[in-house]
Amino acid sequence: MQGRFTFFSTAALMLALTACSSTPTRFYTLAAAGGSSPSPAMAKAPAATPAVAAGQTFIEVLPVSVPERLARPQIVVRTDDTRVDILEQDRWSAPFNNELRDALASGVANRLGAVDVTRGGRPANQPVYRIIVELRQLDAVKGGKVDASFGWTIARSDNNASSVCRLAVVEPVSGAGIDGVVQGMQRAVANVADAISADVIALRAGKGGACSS
Repeated sequence: MQGRFTFFSTAALMLALTACSSTPTRFYTLAAAGGSSPSPAMAKAPAATPAVAAGQTFIEVLPVSVPERLARPQIVVRTDDTRVDILEQDRWSAPFNNELRDALASGVANRLGAVDVTRGGRPANQPVYRIIVELRQLDAVKGGKVDASFGWTIARSDNNASSVCRLAVVEPVSGAGIDGVVQGMQRAVANVADAISADVIALRAGKGGACSS
């Protein structure tokens, strides 16, 4: 009887382990399809034209500071006022802080026709716009909303021109699944890329930045 019990217990354990291992891990990215195209509002902004027409723009986007609980590959969602869930099977394609930096860098570069020289190739005798971004707060709720707060500074390398900005973003989340959460985050990042791009344009025009803290 004991041997039979052991056999069935082992079989049940193996079945449970097989069921757990069969759950696939899904990977997501913050970079929107199509190269993080500007939002319609940014695409229509006439101020974007001088930045391209006046010559090449160079940007340097430093690593993004994020709250410690988010600096991981797993997607983190809020479930109530006191609890968050770390989703083991739903992950970013890189740790979230790296994913966010890359999405913002590609988004700003795409909007301005700029070159990201963060990883090398910094031009001689050309101004570079150094961008430091901080994600101050982010809460994402399935079927609810993405609520985020960003701050950033931009400094032009060839003079003392700089700008300090902040932006609160709220995006609705469609559906109860993680896909809606990711799409809401993508839209939030696109809004921030719009605002940073407008700030670079203002600094280029000698206006001291498009906003202040």
